[in-house]
Amino acid sequence: METNLNIPPATGLNGEKERIRKARLGLLVFFALVIPLSTLCYWLIPRLPFAILLLMWAPGISSIITRLVLREGTADISLRFGGRHSLKTLPFILLFPVVIGLIAYGIAWGAGLVEFAAPETFFEASPVVMFLVILLFQMVVGTAVGLITSTGEELGWRGYMTTRMMDARVPYPLLTSGIIWGLWHLPVILMGDYYSGPYPALSVIFFMISCTSFGYIVGRIRMTTGSLWPAILLHSSWNAIAQDAFDAFSKGENALLWTGESGIIVALVFLAAAWIISKRPLKIRHL
Repeated sequence: METNLNIPPATGLNGEKERIRKARLGLLVFFALVIPLSTLCYWLIPRLPFAILLLMWAPGISSIITRLVLREGTADISLRFGGRHSLKTLPFILLFPVVIGLIAYGIAWGAGLVEFAAPETFFEASPVVMFLVILLFQMVVGTAVGLITSTGEELGWRGYMTTRMMDARVPYPLLTSGIIWGLWHLPVILMGDYYSGPYPALSVIFFMISCTSFGYIVGRIRMTTGSLWPAILLHSSWNAIAQDAFDAFSKGENALLWTGESGIIVALVFLAAAWIISKRPLKIRHL
């Protein structure tokens, strides 16, 4: 799944060694912060509803503190939009979740594995019309609102951890960062608070496939545009469209077995998408 990153080496052997050393130190400090902070959030979630928001900001907060402690600065966060390189990704950002949803959930609905049924809303219409209205709403408004949480995660995962893994010469950094991102979600799944299906072991396995695959895709869009904003927007777009549109219309006792981020069909479609995208050359852009 990983391609040759072709990262230009620092000038001189000593400069390259120093770059690797600093990146590894940054990763050490980052994980020393994000692990206990996330653990605290896992403990708080059953007790304080807003703790889930703190959890989603734990990576971002940890990365900010790491930058301050190590005096790394903020230039490499790449919060500039990126011009046409980022603009060209907007159709992909908004349509990728829709395509994944239509394929994965469409298979589940069509095969009768999951029931397609409209949730209770403030307006009445046929389920198909309601789905289209909610889908369009989530593509625009849901994505915008979701920036509140996705920004916190992306500041840490793709804005710090992934780039440091590249500098530290961690093997397959995009794939590795996706695996770590998936592992970070697992305590919430095991607690039954997030996409925990009828078979917890299967939920863990297929969620890891989904999250690792999606993490790889988000990491690639971050590196190819040179900007963190496309990653933030894609993360937010997926959450809004998948969770508040496709999941909302998926009913039945086995809905979380086949659909959702821990669902078998969604995981396999995500894996296929990541494999297809990985076949394209990865050209890293720096702003």
